Amino acid sequence: MTEQTERPLAQPRRLGEHRIWPRAFTDRLTSPLPGVRALARLAREGQLRPSAASLREIAELPVEPAPLPVVNAATIATTWAGHASWVISIGGLTVLTDPVWSRRILGTPARITPVGVDWADLPRIDAVVISHNHYDHLDAPTLKRLPRDTPLLLPAGLARWARRRRFSNVTELDWWEAVELPGPAGPVRLDFVPAHHWSKRTVTDTCRSLWGGWVLTAPSGQRVYFAGDTGYGHWFQRIGARYPGIDIALLPIGAYNPRWMLAPVHTDPEEAVRAFQDVGARYLAPMHWGTFLLSAEPPLEPLRRLRLAWETTGRPRDELWDLPVGGSRVLPPVDAETYPAALA
Repeated sequence: MTEQTERPLAQPRRLGEHRIWPRAFTDRLTSPLPGVRALARLAREGQLRPSAASLREIAELPVEPAPLPVVNAATIATTWAGHASWVISIGGLTVLTDPVWSRRILGTPARITPVGVDWADLPRIDAVVISHNHYDHLDAPTLKRLPRDTPLLLPAGLARWARRRRFSNVTELDWWEAVELPGPAGPVRLDFVPAHHWSKRTVTDTCRSLWGGWVLTAPSGQRVYFAGDTGYGHWFQRIGARYPGIDIALLPIGAYNPRWMLAPVHTDPEEAVRAFQDVGARYLAPMHWGTFLLSAEPPLEPLRRLRLAWETTGRPRDELWDLPVGGSRVLPPVDAETYPAALA
């Protein structure tokens, strides 16, 4: 019996619900968080940033800003703005994922590549999805650029943070819950799904809010999976079983060294390819690399290792969408003849 059969998709929840959550979500952790000894070892070994010699690779990072693709409601387009920030056109709507347009985030050197899409060039934003509250994914200065009635779709426990900043259309979800947004060709469904990660924004709020990824489903049934920030584990197969036919998987490939510390929460390139296979997606688009120096691997190593891992799968090269910062790909509709409303 498949996961899809065992647990059918939840009915969409009402947008803007006020909900009560547990005080913490530590029971959702799939690995213990690093303790004092691990942090001391990290400081002792000095494995916090890439070596000075490897920083010369920064000049070789692929950056090719270009205009956003022209699409209609029948096509899906993904544009990588850098790190985990994507501009997704789906069902006639524009959705931002974990938008970080700031040059610098707390506790991290300034970004090493420019944002791939100028803020002024963005169309009207129909929704923002957030994976978790770490500063490189939930960036208050970027969100402040948005109209306060922009729909924000958040993990459980983050609505209060958003409402304090005067956002009026805030919805928080638990794992496997969903909402629908009206679009020109029909509703676009957004499901919040599990991830192997954690949350923390201050010294007192460890795991007080949830973390996860998002599955976006167009009226045509085509799907985009945004994994957020995650280690490798059993959730990928569960997500693939519950949401069959994922077309594009946006998966993290960076911030993975040292493995003894980061393996539970960040996939390396080889694990990202395994995760892509687990969810049964058609295309893999890597992210979470080449933007901020969050860990010790050389800046270009994630891309080199990803391409080597892809070769071992035997899959066609054009199914790996290893985009430059600012790059886009467009997924055509399944069958335009049976989906005429989307072309209007």
